[in-house]
Amino acid sequence: MAKRKAKRAPKLVLKLADLEQSKSAVLTSLSSASSQRSYDHAIREFVEWYCSEPRLAFNKTVVTRYRISLEQRHYAPSTINLRLAAVRRLAYEAADSGLLSSDLAAGIRRVKGVKKLGVKIGNWLTAEQGRRLLAAGRGDSLRCKRDYATLAILLGCGLRRAEVAALRIEDVQQREEHWIIADNGWQGSPHQKRTGS
Repeated sequence: MAKRKAKRAPKLVLKLADLEQSKSAVLTSLSSASSQRSYDHAIREFVEWYCSEPRLAFNKTVVTRYRISLEQRHYAPSTINLRLAAVRRLAYEAADSGLLSSDLAAGIRRVKGVKKLGVKIGNWLTAEQGRRLLAAGRGDSLRCKRDYATLAILLGCGLRRAEVAALRIEDVQQREEHWIIADNGWQGSPHQKRTGS
């Protein structure tokens, strides 16, 4: 009687090949090129940190230690939270492929992000500055009209440069008496972005 093939047991410690396989699955699951770049960078940084200490188990405790190391490097809360989101996704894909136990992956997904405290710093336009910028784009030439339309979408919809550059005419649609930009597969964006009434 032939012996049944034993099911491969999930691992506690993931090797570089396991992490690369899981990273590839994460990147394949993302439709946005911008998200792929962000997650690729975040996962590569985590893998470098994870592999710097031998025989670390891939679990909640280790990911919490990673979060603390990011905080000690004084990264912004949004940067830390993006890195943690990438690591959670990595754990999910590793569990999905049988490399990591679902219990360990669930623990990793419970690692809390960093609270965003205070006011965002940076060069943010006031409403008046936005109006002045938009007014500067006015003109009769085709180039001026193009620039004005681009600025209006950037300011009015809060799109990123890459999102505006990727817009196609069929993405702008009228639904329920409102003009919207239909979701283009942008990671983290709503299904519709309203552009006007």
